[in-house]
Amino acid sequence: MKKASAIEVVMARCWNVLNEGKTFTPVFVLGVFLMYHATDLQAASFFHAFVYMLPVFVVYYLFDFPLHLRWFLLVPLLAGGILFGVVDGNLLWFALGMYVFFTVFFWGTLYYHLRIGTTWWNFLRIWRLFLINSDSTSGNVLEQVPKFTLQLILFTALYQAEPGGGTGGKVLVFTIILAVYAYLVHRFLFNWKPKEYPHYVTPNELPEKPLAKRVVIVVIDGCRKDKLYQADAPFLHQLMREGTVYETMETIYPARTVTCFSSMFTGTYPREHGIRSNMVWSLGVKVESIFDVLKKQGKKGILFGCAHLIDAFGDDVESFTAVSHNDIVDYKIMNQAKVIYEREQPDLFIVQMIAVDQTGHSRGVHYPEYLQKIHEADKLIADFHSWLGERGLLDDTAFIVMADHGQGNGIGGHGHLDEGERFVPFMMHGPMIKQGQRVNEFRSIVSVAATISALLGVPIPDHARGPVLHEAFVQDGGTQHEKTDHRHPRI
Repeated sequence: MKKASAIEVVMARCWNVLNEGKTFTPVFVLGVFLMYHATDLQAASFFHAFVYMLPVFVVYYLFDFPLHLRWFLLVPLLAGGILFGVVDGNLLWFALGMYVFFTVFFWGTLYYHLRIGTTWWNFLRIWRLFLINSDSTSGNVLEQVPKFTLQLILFTALYQAEPGGGTGGKVLVFTIILAVYAYLVHRFLFNWKPKEYPHYVTPNELPEKPLAKRVVIVVIDGCRKDKLYQADAPFLHQLMREGTVYETMETIYPARTVTCFSSMFTGTYPREHGIRSNMVWSLGVKVESIFDVLKKQGKKGILFGCAHLIDAFGDDVESFTAVSHNDIVDYKIMNQAKVIYEREQPDLFIVQMIAVDQTGHSRGVHYPEYLQKIHEADKLIADFHSWLGERGLLDDTAFIVMADHGQGNGIGGHGHLDEGERFVPFMMHGPMIKQGQRVNEFRSIVSVAATISALLGVPIPDHARGPVLHEAFVQDGGTQHEKTDHRHPRI
């Protein structure tokens, strides 16, 4: 399988500008306005309007309006329409048409066809999926439409205002009230984020000696827990019966791929590791990762994943191209995983499978195609596990299968912890792992880093907050850790 080229890495970052909701809104507003006024643009008026609009862009960049909070976007939209008037209705219709074109036809049809081979007829289904989408991307219709409509109303009022007419001052006052309103809505109503573990994990959490020689983690990107249980996935169901399963393993907020991987392998949250979305402004996690720890101990860790993950972990990622037909991409990934594993013999090996996630995004999670992709992932993981066993590589190996996040309704979005996103599949298997155990207490994917440390007998990353998953171990090899209640804190 081909590695992600330098061009693909750059293109992935460019796509994130349009895909992530925070960055999409101002880019879309400016782009639509400039296209609409392409033949009669007055540069001075545009610059004047742009300067006064910057605070509005900042407010909506800082404040998402997730899930039911989206309805609170209607209040400033109504107020803005009353105060400033809908000066140019044709511009708003043009913007709505461009938004439909971008989401349904460019993104939902052309982009997915060229990148993963989705049918040219995908627009017949995906328009319905966008209407009920609730994630933090540009495809969140109920969040994006009120945002860009209000901003175009304000932009037009400023653009057409008479010099010295006071419109700029009115917009600034409106923006201040908007910022206070957004803050209060988030302060009192945004209350469903998982509560963070308050303390760093200490060395007392570690066993006195390593429990495993190797750790292998397969991440089925975007696999909904309930759908895995429904799917024809005999091997994964067998691993659940023969190992330890975590029934309420939570992802983090925001539940985006790069943020989740960053939390999994540093052991902490976006506010500390610095990766707050798939749109990464400053490359590299800002705290010690499990890969850094392994290097210091003369060991090797490899993350075999998509180009997005390079933004967080740099050279620790061996990337693959995500431009491949979705029916064969996971097959190519798992075949290349064998090549990399045999060549590098890593102590920690993580492989990301992407077809389930891509199917959810392009075709929805409540359709047979999604269950079929889980079935195919099951067969490929079974083959990889068997391949390791044939080479005697399972005797001292902890084998973990998990998802980074689930997927919500609509286009299988993820980010705001809607239904289907929050709790992820998580199973551990191996000679050092208890058999037939189900853990029902709340846990978090931030525990992955410290648990790897415990298994391999290396120090814990310096900012890891997620405690070691001791309950999965047959024995801790003379554990030093204190008997502390590590149940995942809840709000």
